Amino acid sequence: MRFEHLVEVNDPLNPLMEALTLNQIWQGLVLRVLEPTEFVEGLDEGIITAQGDGWVERELRFGKACIQDRVTLEPHRRVTYTTAATGEHAGGSLTMTIETNEANAAFIRFIYDTTLPSADETGDTRYAEIVKSAYREADIDTVRRIREFAATGRLG
Repeated sequence: MRFEHLVEVNDPLNPLMEALTLNQIWQGLVLRVLEPTEFVEGLDEGIITAQGDGWVERELRFGKACIQDRVTLEPHRRVTYTTAATGEHAGGSLTMTIETNEANAAFIRFIYDTTLPSADETGDTRYAEIVKSAYREADIDTVRRIREFAATGRLG
């Protein structure tokens, strides 16, 4: 299943919305990599197992389930999470790309590529739609959390 959508970060037409800088948005995405328990509901522990220039490998623990992922970072542009399919996890990738335009609007484009089917063997798409809805809500929550951290000065 592939699912792609945009979440607005800055709306220049809304004076009530505090505009975040590109650096704050980026630092928020990096924080999501380094401190995933601050962003992922139900995550008990996130352990960095290896790290290099532009990448991080982690173990994510949800109760007894353990998921390993590799995260690649393209500074101020894109973060890609990649996991292998296991008995406990469908596997796939999530890419978060910062997009801006000349009007000072900012968005994060979320792209999910998973091993989940878009429909079951009968053609029913309800399960996939539930998963997409959960992804959408989690992504909106990610932007909300980035805004909260920016408001406290945690993102520079």
